[in-house]
Amino acid sequence: MKIVFMGTPDFAVASLNALVEAGFEIAGVVTAADKPAGRGQKLQESAVKKYAVEKGLKVLQPLKLKDPEFIAELKALNADLHVVVAFRMLPEIVWNMPAKGTINLHGSLLPQYRGAAPINHAIINGETESGVTTFFLTHEIDTGNVIFAEKVAITEDDSAGDLHDSLMQTGAGLLVKTVKAIEAGNYTEQPQIFSAELKHAPKIFKEFCKVDWNNPVKTVYNLIRGLSPYPTAFSVLNDKTIKIFKAVYEETTPSVSPGTFVTDGKTFLKFAAQDGFISLLDVQYEGKKRMLVDEFLRGMRL
Repeated sequence: MKIVFMGTPDFAVASLNALVEAGFEIAGVVTAADKPAGRGQKLQESAVKKYAVEKGLKVLQPLKLKDPEFIAELKALNADLHVVVAFRMLPEIVWNMPAKGTINLHGSLLPQYRGAAPINHAIINGETESGVTTFFLTHEIDTGNVIFAEKVAITEDDSAGDLHDSLMQTGAGLLVKTVKAIEAGNYTEQPQIFSAELKHAPKIFKEFCKVDWNNPVKTVYNLIRGLSPYPTAFSVLNDKTIKIFKAVYEETTPSVSPGTFVTDGKTFLKFAAQDGFISLLDVQYEGKKRMLVDEFLRGMRL
C-alpha cells in the first residue's frame, strides 16, 4: 500500500517515522514551503521536510494545494492512502484522490475539541484526560467518521508541551494501527455525534493569552499551563510584558486586589487572583531572556 504523508511540525515527525519504521511505502511527503525566520531571515525547513530529506523521501512543497502542477504531481504518485498529521485544510480534489481515502490524526478525543488548538484548550479547561483520534477526512473540518481513538491522562502539573509530547507518541502508535487496519480492511467507522455540549478548540490569538487576574486562581493556573511553552500566557509588570511559562497556585483570601504583585525581591514573585495567588516560577520579561524567577529578581528592582 502506497502512502502520501502530509504534515509540517515536530508533532507530525513522530507519526511519519512510525510509518517508516513499520515498513510502509511512503510515496511522497507534502509539507509547508520553506519560510524566512529569525533575525537573518534565513529560509527554514519544516521539521517534516528535514526528516523526509534525511530518509531520502520525495518531498512536495506546494504554495497552493489546488495548483494544477501540484495536483498532477500528486496524482502521479498513485497513492492508495493519504495520511494527514498537523497540516492545513485540504481541498476535496486532494483528500478525495486516493482509493482508500484520506485519514487524519487529531490531538483530541473527537468529537470533543475540534479545531486548531485541541491540546491547549484541553489543559486550559482543566481536563483530566485527552487523547488522539484517527478519522477519515470529509468536507467539514474534523467531522469525519472515527476509526480508532486512545485516551491519555492529564495530571494537574502537565503543560500543553507535556501533553503535546504524550499525544505525539501515542498518536504515532495509533496511526500505525490505523493504517494496518485499513490495509487489511479490518476496521469499522463510527460516525461522530454532534451535540450542544461539545467543547471546541479554536485558534488562539494574542489577546486570549493575557491573564485576567480577576478570574479564580485555578482558572489562571490552567491558562498558564495550557499556553506553555507556546504561545505563552502573559501579564504586565512595570508597564512591560512578562511571559509566564510555569507557575504554582495557592488558594487563599488575598489581602490585596487582583493583579497586585507581592515579592521579597529575591526568591518569590506572586500575583493576586480572585481567590488566591499565582507564584511565578519560569518567566521572560520584555527584552530579556527566559529565566527562573529568582534569577529574574536578582536583576530587577520591583
